[in-house]
Amino acid sequence: MFGKKNVSAVVAEFLGTGVLTMLVLSVQRSTIGVPFFVAAIAGLTIFMMMFALIGVSGANFNPALTVALWTARKASTARAVFYIAAQLLGAWVAYYLYTYLVGSKLTFIGGHYTARILVAEAFGTALFGFAFAAVAHLNVSRSTKAAVAGLAFMVAMVASSTASIGLVNPALALGVRAWVWGTYVLGPVLGAVLGVNLYNLFFVFKGDDKGEALVAVNNYDTNFTVINEVAAPKKPASKAKKPAAKKSTKKTSRR
Repeated sequence: MFGKKNVSAVVAEFLGTGVLTMLVLSVQRSTIGVPFFVAAIAGLTIFMMMFALIGVSGANFNPALTVALWTARKASTARAVFYIAAQLLGAWVAYYLYTYLVGSKLTFIGGHYTARILVAEAFGTALFGFAFAAVAHLNVSRSTKAAVAGLAFMVAMVASSTASIGLVNPALALGVRAWVWGTYVLGPVLGAVLGVNLYNLFFVFKGDDKGEALVAVNNYDTNFTVINEVAAPKKPASKAKKPAAKKSTKKTSRR
């Protein structure tokens, strides 16, 4: 776990979550801090950071998503623990950087537990987890994956904002001072687990009866960033027959 690639992956999760938290705070605590604009900047940030870092760590930037990938057996326990620690640390550092820049501390905005907030956060994160699992399994370009993930995160935040702050990310909840175990932590985790596993259960196939590739199998690499597709079985190439040696037509001269 302490090789260069693994350390780079943990640093990528730290940076991605930290930048996401910083930009969400900048918009959320400004005069245009309405849910749509907060969701828009979050979606754009996911697009930017995922495009830059998806090849390094898989670009989770969300403890709920990492837990969901772990339950779907896409991440080892050690990797999930390190990722979640890096994500929470990134959000925590972003909070203190923001308060240092604005020169004041932030008030707590998490409120108290209500079932409506729990359901709203779970619903929004389930949408995001479903879309993330889908785009991870498709053989599309890096820019397409980043764009779809960013758009899905924006939609998830807007959907959940009907009854909550619209965070769908426990690390964001920590960074914006909305950390409530029963709502902004448990809700996203439940939703992400549901969305990711729902897609893997019903929409991932190894191949049809003809052996053609339908979608990619559940086979993430060590950074669970790229999934190998199931290729249609190919007929073994027939070995080329060596050309028969030509018989010499020259007659041997007799002495």
